[in-house]
Amino acid sequence: MEASSKDLLIQVTQFWNLLDDLAESDPERYENFIQQQLKEGKELWAAPEPQFCLQTRILKPREKTLFINLCQWKRIPVPQSTTHPVPISLGKPEDISETSDVYTVIDVAYNPDVLQAAEKDQVKKDLLIRMAMKCIEERLQATLSQSYHITKLTIKGSIQRMKQNLMGIQNDSTDLRQKMRKELTLEQIRNSIVSSPDHFPQLTLPKNQVSDKAGCLIEEICSTEIQVEMKTPTYELKIVKDENEKPLKIELIVELPGIDSVSLCDLSVSKDDLLIEVSEKYRLHLNLPESVDTEMTTAKFIKEKATLIITMPLV
Repeated sequence: MEASSKDLLIQVTQFWNLLDDLAESDPERYENFIQQQLKEGKELWAAPEPQFCLQTRILKPREKTLFINLCQWKRIPVPQSTTHPVPISLGKPEDISETSDVYTVIDVAYNPDVLQAAEKDQVKKDLLIRMAMKCIEERLQATLSQSYHITKLTIKGSIQRMKQNLMGIQNDSTDLRQKMRKELTLEQIRNSIVSSPDHFPQLTLPKNQVSDKAGCLIEEICSTEIQVEMKTPTYELKIVKDENEKPLKIELIVELPGIDSVSLCDLSVSKDDLLIEVSEKYRLHLNLPESVDTEMTTAKFIKEKATLIITMPLV
């Protein structure tokens, strides 16, 4: 370990010396290099974003409902060509209980370009979905139903839970600091880079499943259920300050005409964004201007005015 750490230190020192030389000999090239690294780093650490949610069933070993959150994530590399495997990342499956109903949720991520291309082509979209289902079967050692439908929800569960699942975010900051103290060899650092092709499961479909006949397959398996586009409700977001103009909390007021019960409202809040989905009628996704304390966040529904008021204290 000591030898490996020493070798790593030598290589890091050499790298910084090269950067110093480049900054003196060619400042413009140095500036371009730094800007490129910042750009790639920003994309590398960008969080996954939900696209749509599928519902199917696990048939074996134990039958139950399965929700698959398909997400786009810039951290996932694009395929090298149309003939290369499509990289995919799977989160850990989570069993969730609601009254007498028990179901499983799993998060799946593709590169944004892959999903955007599939949105324009139903055949490609179905192939991506089936690749995800195949990968889940292999991961869970389970058998899934071959029928599915796209739900009216963009994501099952909270956005924060999905991000933690896919990104491996630790809730215990002490545990995270302990992990960061561990020494890493250069080889371990290289292996941790997400662009490594071994980091993600890679799936390809047999050629006979990518033929023009796939259109017939779509007609047989697609749900007849039509996805309803939800409206963006009228809302007002403001930052409440104290007498010294110090920001204290974010207050969000959302008008929901036609809604008479808070039970119809599905609210998910993370420290930096918020998602409201209401009775297949309204959907509101906002990036918050300040980080908020999710544990102290409260919501109140005023039935007479059909208004939802969410108060989010700042951290």
